[in-house]
Amino acid sequence: MAKRSAVKSKKPVDGINPRQACPCGSGKRYKACHGLSGGPVEVPVGRPFEGLAGECELIALREFVPSATAPLTLTVDTDRVVTLATVLPMAAAGLVRADGSAFLGLQVQTRSSDISRDLARALRWIVDAKPGDVLPVVGPETAAEDDRERLQDMVDAQADLSPELHGDFSWWLPEDEEPAGEVALSLERANQAIMPTERIGPAAYWVDAGDRAHLRWVRPEPEEQLLFALARLSARGELGLGEGSRYAGSFRAHGLLVPVWDLDREQHAREWTKPAEELGTRLDEALKSLEATPLTGEERRARDGLIGRQVTIR
Repeated sequence: MAKRSAVKSKKPVDGINPRQACPCGSGKRYKACHGLSGGPVEVPVGRPFEGLAGECELIALREFVPSATAPLTLTVDTDRVVTLATVLPMAAAGLVRADGSAFLGLQVQTRSSDISRDLARALRWIVDAKPGDVLPVVGPETAAEDDRERLQDMVDAQADLSPELHGDFSWWLPEDEEPAGEVALSLERANQAIMPTERIGPAAYWVDAGDRAHLRWVRPEPEEQLLFALARLSARGELGLGEGSRYAGSFRAHGLLVPVWDLDREQHAREWTKPAEELGTRLDEALKSLEATPLTGEERRARDGLIGRQVTIR
């Protein structure tokens, strides 16, 4: 009787089976991905803003709100006042004006698998920066001694985020300063690309995309529960915001689901505020009802239809 081979499959130093899927999410086997390059594996953080009261607002400001600012409530030892911004001049990660006012950029290129950690690096740089300094990008040189620091460690997690929306990017500069050089060009390009946007509820934004308007609403509920509730409303014919609206689909952003409705752009954004509030009430009631009543067959079919309706916003 032949002996079975005693040779065992080798595992790399980090303990990952080379035949398993690479933790980086590429879809390749580990041996053909990070195992081949010998590089470290950074598993993307699914919900980088989890634990923050302003999680939904942060996602909206990063993903689709063009021009907005919001004061940050810091917990670190500093007297510097920092304002969160969607986009800064030249897409900078952070800057401190000559007068000492400081801004943290949210729509920036990420350098790690955790946006929260990148923002913490930029925020730590801002705390120590001198007036007039600009941080173009977050890189290895901005890493703190304890590189595990995240945004959740530097701001008050219980503080709500109250964004102020702007019609353009004129707030980039102090009132008495005229743009020049690259900043002027960047300002002109940014203003030309801006889409009119208004906040009509918590993490709920009306956006004029040109040919039509949309409501994009970042919801805090787990995706499965939210889909169940949306399906319940859909089966009842209660998923719209009234005449001139229709449910378009949803997209995922940083671990949360963002439902989208098409709206009649002839109506002013504020005309959708009350319908959005009423829809929110119906949605909350549907979520609560799921605790006692499972989906019916019709509602399950509605859920299957909703799952297949993914939208792209870019």
